[in-house]
Amino acid sequence: MHVVHYSSQIIENELKSMDLDNLKIEQFLQSCIRNVFKLCDIPGSLVPLLEELVSRENAAIIFSEKTHAADNDIDAVIAGSSQEISSLCRCLKAQSGKAGELGQSIHHVLEKLKHKPTEKLHLGSHTFYLGKRTLIMGILNITPDSFSDGGRFDKTENAIAQAYKMAADGADIIDIGGESTRPGAQEITAEEELKRVMPVIQALKSDNNFKIPLSIDTYKASVAEHALEAGVEMLNDVWGLKKDSEIGSVAARYRVPVCLMHNRGNTDYDDLIPNIIAELEESIDLARQVGIEDNQIIIDPGIGFGKNLEQNLEVMFHLQVFSKLGYPLLLGTSRKSMIGKTLDLPTEERLEGTAATVAYGIATGADIIRVHDVMQMKRVAVMTDAITRR
Repeated sequence: MHVVHYSSQIIENELKSMDLDNLKIEQFLQSCIRNVFKLCDIPGSLVPLLEELVSRENAAIIFSEKTHAADNDIDAVIAGSSQEISSLCRCLKAQSGKAGELGQSIHHVLEKLKHKPTEKLHLGSHTFYLGKRTLIMGILNITPDSFSDGGRFDKTENAIAQAYKMAADGADIIDIGGESTRPGAQEITAEEELKRVMPVIQALKSDNNFKIPLSIDTYKASVAEHALEAGVEMLNDVWGLKKDSEIGSVAARYRVPVCLMHNRGNTDYDDLIPNIIAELEESIDLARQVGIEDNQIIIDPGIGFGKNLEQNLEVMFHLQVFSKLGYPLLLGTSRKSMIGKTLDLPTEERLEGTAATVAYGIATGADIIRVHDVMQMKRVAVMTDAITRR
């Protein structure tokens, strides 16, 4: 069983996916004023109890149509005021068995909603005030085989020139990666990765004229250690601390912000959005266990990683759910296959598609956008911010 908090603006799509008739959906939506929660894979035997408790609390509930057998797992959506949902939660927690477990799950989500969002992001001597404007993270791939710009910046002098260009174009952070993480890419050793990234990092960090903070895009602890020791101010781990068990401790020791991206080795989900949230929470727990503080955690839903086209589009539609988890949200859609497949365009012609995803992402809560085309996406961000961050 798991529970997800949804905004009333996007719950209609969830209700339609539950094969309900339009009249039931319309009646239920009238009650969705503030708090909406989807209860996933709950035992059908809990239906009578939930109906009784919800009626007593003057909240509202609607079940998927698969409620005929008590031994079937079903989905439900509940809506009500904070007080009504909290009271329902207490009643469930007082029960034994699955009812008590469901109460605990709802309680867990309610506690997360109380989590105060991070207001400041500290990267070395730089302080960014989140919510004021969207931050731009420029992508610097020092690789021969990245999906978009592989081979363009694998020479140190080219990479340094590109870092300066992105800084001039408006990047707030530059994310340096030495290994392609595109699907099917060949893994390389930590030694090879360091050989690619360290000359660039050392050159930029030794230049007093270069002021932009750097992020290291790696899932290897030894690479992170060398980069952070050289002065890099952030870690971006596409495996959310799950690939190398030591990398979280390295980040904690250097006290840098860490971006935890959702990733997995397959696309077989029971329930896409709740599954991704649960797997992101595993990464968050790993971070906390090694001493990474909440205000140093950034999350990324992982567009293009462990997801097919339809799943990527579904994640985009539900970005608001991720932005409400209480952590800064990083969105990386730049030139990705989701755009290429939707528009039937090659990598080098995905600028407008990227712009659409960036504008939508900002409007639904993204704090940081990770992009190749810094100048153009900076303009998109400034315009979108002018509309949405008033």
